[in-house]
Amino acid sequence: MLTRRPVVLGGLACATVLPGLSACSGGTAEQEAAQGLRRSTAPASSDATAIRHAVVHSATLAPSSHNTQCWRFHIAEGAITIEPDFARRCPAVDPDDHHLFVSLGCATENLVHAALANGLHAEPRADADGRIVVDLAPSRPFASPLFHAIALRQCTRGDYDGHALAPAELRQLEQAGTGDGVSVRLLTERPAIESVLGYVVAGNTAQMDDPAFVAELTAWIRFSAAEALRSGDGLFTGASGNPALPRWLGTRAMRLFFTPKSENERYARQIRNSAGIAVFVSQRSDRTHWVEAGRCYERFALRATALGIRNAFLNPPVEVSAIRPQFAAWLGLKADERPDLVVRFGRGAAMPMSMRRPVQAVLV
Repeated sequence: MLTRRPVVLGGLACATVLPGLSACSGGTAEQEAAQGLRRSTAPASSDATAIRHAVVHSATLAPSSHNTQCWRFHIAEGAITIEPDFARRCPAVDPDDHHLFVSLGCATENLVHAALANGLHAEPRADADGRIVVDLAPSRPFASPLFHAIALRQCTRGDYDGHALAPAELRQLEQAGTGDGVSVRLLTERPAIESVLGYVVAGNTAQMDDPAFVAELTAWIRFSAAEALRSGDGLFTGASGNPALPRWLGTRAMRLFFTPKSENERYARQIRNSAGIAVFVSQRSDRTHWVEAGRCYERFALRATALGIRNAFLNPPVEVSAIRPQFAAWLGLKADERPDLVVRFGRGAAMPMSMRRPVQAVLV
């Protein structure tokens, strides 16, 4: 997560334009860099190291909590190992590292599709600690529609058109989001969607009343294109349609305009203009299942991207420990089951892309 949320800054920025500051700019330089990072890095030769670097590059385009990119990759002759980078964990929003290991699962799913496109069959296996070893063997190259979707996939944190999806599309999304010990529930009826909204509002209100949560989120926000380019990570405000600002002004805007009321109103509008809500559920709550939940979500997101469908996280109901059991009970889950992720989906316009660090920065 996958806690990737827009930040409402427009009121201050569009009313207070400082000399020389294009307050409502989308960050052209940042977007050119972000788009460049998503271009294929398929090697022109059959050099094994170059091929594996290309595969890791695709893996790094996966989503992660606050776009922390909380992973490290070790390349060996017959395998690529994906390990957690605990220096990039988010203890306020993710105290048990659930989202961190979901993020590793997302990266794993990208890696599997990218490996096959580069002539390698990938066989992942996660141990009890959540460390993932992906064994590689020569295979006939096949660039699937999901591989082509990797560079285009994004958590689209804007409004959708509110139109229902076709039954065949819903079946494809459900199939993509189902895995080993993980299922996805697609909620498309309006009463159920309104019930989810209630849990989102309750969770969001609790989070925004927590100073540690707000401080952690603020630390990972990149208020300007220059800041996003410099760090290569974090939540660039332009990616949610908000203005680019210098950090000193952005942090002031956060204090003034980032309120439970404004966020809850945005959630209500965007949930109501979505085609539906997907809830990912693990049979057991452990790191192996969390990794699998990440793989299932990423496969869902790639299939949605291939179909021209947008998605974004709505995770407060599964992040707030006091709300999660209530949400699980509403879903009718068994005692050992855990709701992992809540995702809205529908059709809408693309938003600016988030940044990524270069491959060399994540290799060990």
